[in-house]
Amino acid sequence: MPTLRINDALLIAQKAFFPLHCIAWATEYSGELSLTVIDSATSRVVSRARVKQDDYADARHLGAVLQQARQQILDAGLELPPWQMP
Repeated sequence: MPTLRINDALLIAQKAFFPLHCIAWATEYSGELSLTVIDSATSRVVSRARVKQDDYADARHLGAVLQQARQQILDAGLELPPWQMP
């Protein structure tokens, strides 16, 4: 799989949690990708994650991290539609 650019990783992360709202940003000094997922209906933070550059640059690693975060949200009782790494 090709290496992902940070902008691609950000867009993928934002779409992975729809219909919840995912705020994703890159931390310049560390190169990490930070994710905060918010339930728009309650404005409650339901998940936070930090993804190292080596993990988000590899599409398989990013997909695994996002699936793990999605599973935590599902385990907490929120609903998400099925999702696959593009």
